[in-house]
Amino acid sequence: MYLNTHTYYSLRYGTIPIAMLLKLALQCNAMSLALTDINSTSVCLDFMRLASKHSIKPIVGVDFRNGAQQQFIILARCNNGLQSINEYLSSLLHLDTFAVPKRAPKIPNTFVIYPYQNDVISLNSNEYIGVKPSDLNHLKFSKWNLKLDKLVILKTVSFENKKGFNTHRLLRAIDNNTLLSKLPKTEQGEETDIMIPVEVLKEIYAEYPQIIQNTQNILERCNVQFDFDSNTPKNQKTYTNNEELDYKLLRKLAYDGLHYRYKKIGKRVFDRLEKELKIIKEKQFVSYFLINWKILKYARSKQYYYVGRGSGANSVVAYLLRITDVDPIELDLYFERFINLYRTNPPDFDLDFSWRDRNDIMNFIFKQFKHTSLIAVYNTFKYKASVRELGKVFGLPKAEIDKLSNRSFHVHQLDKLSKLVLIYSENIKGFPNYLGLHAGGILISEKPIHCYSATFLPPKGFSTVMFDMVVAEDIGLYKFDILSQRGLGKIRETVDIVKYNHPTHPAIDIHDIKRFKEDAKIKYLLRYAKAIGCFYVESPAMRMLLKKLQVDNYLGLVAASSVIRPGVSKSGMMREYIQRYRKPERRKDAHPILLDIMPETYGVMVYQEDVIKVAHYFGGLSLGEADMLRRGMSGKFRSRDEFLKVKNQFFENCKIKGHSVELTTEIWRQIESFAGYAFAKGHSASYAVESYQSLFLKAYYPLEYMVATLNNFGGFYRPEYYIHEARMNGGIIHSVHVNKSYHQNYIEEKTIFLGFMMLHSFELKNAEKIVLERTKNGLFLDLDDFIDRVAISLQQVAILIKVNAFSFTGRKKRELLWEAHMKVNNVATSHHIQTLFKTKTVSFETPKLNCNDYEDAFDEIEYYGFPLCNPFELLVQRNLNSTVTTVVENVVKPLQREVGNVATVYGYYVTAKRTYTSKGDTMYFGTFVDIQGNHIDTVHFPPVAKKFPFRGKGVYKLIGKVVEEFDCISIEILEMHKLPIIEDPRYSDTSKKITT
Repeated sequence: MYLNTHTYYSLRYGTIPIAMLLKLALQCNAMSLALTDINSTSVCLDFMRLASKHSIKPIVGVDFRNGAQQQFIILARCNNGLQSINEYLSSLLHLDTFAVPKRAPKIPNTFVIYPYQNDVISLNSNEYIGVKPSDLNHLKFSKWNLKLDKLVILKTVSFENKKGFNTHRLLRAIDNNTLLSKLPKTEQGEETDIMIPVEVLKEIYAEYPQIIQNTQNILERCNVQFDFDSNTPKNQKTYTNNEELDYKLLRKLAYDGLHYRYKKIGKRVFDRLEKELKIIKEKQFVSYFLINWKILKYARSKQYYYVGRGSGANSVVAYLLRITDVDPIELDLYFERFINLYRTNPPDFDLDFSWRDRNDIMNFIFKQFKHTSLIAVYNTFKYKASVRELGKVFGLPKAEIDKLSNRSFHVHQLDKLSKLVLIYSENIKGFPNYLGLHAGGILISEKPIHCYSATFLPPKGFSTVMFDMVVAEDIGLYKFDILSQRGLGKIRETVDIVKYNHPTHPAIDIHDIKRFKEDAKIKYLLRYAKAIGCFYVESPAMRMLLKKLQVDNYLGLVAASSVIRPGVSKSGMMREYIQRYRKPERRKDAHPILLDIMPETYGVMVYQEDVIKVAHYFGGLSLGEADMLRRGMSGKFRSRDEFLKVKNQFFENCKIKGHSVELTTEIWRQIESFAGYAFAKGHSASYAVESYQSLFLKAYYPLEYMVATLNNFGGFYRPEYYIHEARMNGGIIHSVHVNKSYHQNYIEEKTIFLGFMMLHSFELKNAEKIVLERTKNGLFLDLDDFIDRVAISLQQVAILIKVNAFSFTGRKKRELLWEAHMKVNNVATSHHIQTLFKTKTVSFETPKLNCNDYEDAFDEIEYYGFPLCNPFELLVQRNLNSTVTTVVENVVKPLQREVGNVATVYGYYVTAKRTYTSKGDTMYFGTFVDIQGNHIDTVHFPPVAKKFPFRGKGVYKLIGKVVEEFDCISIEILEMHKLPIIEDPRYSDTSKKITT
């Protein structure tokens, strides 16, 4: 009897989770149920999957509305009808302005239901009028009484109860960006839009049995079906339109790749290749491999750099097709992590491209493959967003909203409205808020995408389905991951800079990984963790791990890439791995079975495939069950019944095998703690390849690499730190220069000229004007010449003067600023107007203005965000007595001698990582640099973190106990004080000078 029900995927309207809607249906004896979310088909597929498990017949459609105003409902009679509904909804969503007409178009295989209206309108054979319970009194006196064959029950369900209705009103106020008290009635549903027992609903319409029968007829005639149990992928079935030809092509490409990849081809390689080809064919993954191959063949034709990673990196076929650059034979990668006969989904291929190249790759995919779409993600209400939105709805002042969102309050001190904000923020926490884009997931389907979902157009303009990757996998649509990262952009740009600046140097073969693995300079950078700017190995945590593991080889880096992942470290396994790595005698502590399964990692689970190995060999699970366990640990399926069954089976098998409950529980804890975070070994190996490429460039071309890092918007750290790193490698840093700088940073021998992109508030169009004019008509002679040739506002010229962009003139900044104010219009013309004869510039007598050397630093802080001088030079107190950290052969000698003692050091703040103790208390790991530019690592335990908080960028006096762990020195902070800097000389009479 329910033709119009909503879940909370009727965004900012409905309040019922999908499982709750089905539970309500069972309670109300509604064994047929139509899900019609507002302007959405996000959960149609999930609804059908779950409804069958509740023995409820699922019917799907869409409630088409403008805001809260219902125009009509369309229900799918069959799968073709659902496809047509999706196509129609998509056509509306793809428009710049979404607007639903009053009448539905003629869509085959559907039923259309209009809300009740007094005027009798002509209806097509598939169209009906929905009568709400509140319309029944009007019906008695309406002409519709004579057309009962076109009437159906329209009992809308949007909320579970009164509380749900109150939540709905808040969501509507958020959506309309208005105070709750000003929310119009027309923008909200009815308090009665809740589900009631079918028997009670029929009783309400008892006077009109034909309406009840009409409704029942529609429910019976709708029949949309999807096979959620089939193991057959729904991805594009063939690449060549012929399965046999596909397999022949895959086999040919694999064998052609043997000589490219291997100098000596042994039996082991042939056996592995044949085994993989057989299973790939049997599992119908041939086209999946060929599509990935085609994408990367195009990338190579455009000379795009890429990295293929994911579980597919465990495949020798992927290696031979150049999808990945990781040799699974060399690394002994676990075949069953890549693929096995029990695995239903194809292996993961995460294809990383430079952020500059990714859009072109996406365009190619959409043009090359017929049925293509991006995948959505459900962006949900989280605490801060909920509190801020609800605070505005309740009319709280900004200061109160800030206090609530930052959790800086005591509940008993809050007023009634603030308490309501907190209560309802919990109610809507986890509700879907809006549809976003998956980071890189693309569907390439055999059938049209609209067979499954409507699509919308995000800002980048690529068609996107309305469901997420989990729903896609449920129906057998497996995503292709096309991702972007800045690391590849840095590598590509460094190679280009070196080629341009050093044309006589031998060409860099950035893919010569075998040579990089043996390079002494790279080993040195790894061993002493001098990898700032390098992909995946530059963070403070990774820097310390590399030191602790004394890594200087490829396999060590592969392990470190997975060990650093959050689950591994938090479980205590990272520390245990380090212990067993450094102290061979500790390896005997490992359980014999685990040591036998994972000898390379000393019985410690480090890689994702270790979960499968332990579950299979230790826990007695089949390979299919073990893979389900691994996938379940990722969080996607943790709550599903099938995952819980596997968990129970693991414990039952361990009991039968004679493992103690304590041991089984501990092994399970280890699996559970990291399986969702750890990398597959092939994935780590792929990351390590890119790390080696960036390490090579850092080792041999450090300044060019730092310039490329800045031009690709850095990495883990702020731009200031990469400038510091360039200086530590002998670079001379020059501020923006109108005759040398480009939009991006530019290097000339050892001098790095900062680009216009580094300047806050400087407009891109002006940077383009400057470079174009300089290229076309030569260097600027002076400020007058610049003003004559570039149409630019006074404000923009002033920025350039303040950062010494005219330093080549030899004139003081204040004089130039005075002159600019006299000669430049406040509003720039759109372009420079050329005249036949050059007008003589009017000369003004500029007053003699004194400049303070510190002014440069403060102007730089204003326009770059940091000074180009050593920040220690801006302190009020310059004579700092401390334990000086002098580096001798990369060992901090004096601090090492202070281990166990309390020391005082001074450090310039770089970054801090917030984390939480087992009790939930906040603590930090800090990174500073001393006056010489060397690292200081700090630990801030909860009491100290609370008493001595970080106060932004600046130099801090650090007092703490010096500790050493695995050759890594750090300071456990007891006190931390930010030191004062001098007054801004631009607004004071300070006359001190910077000494350099």
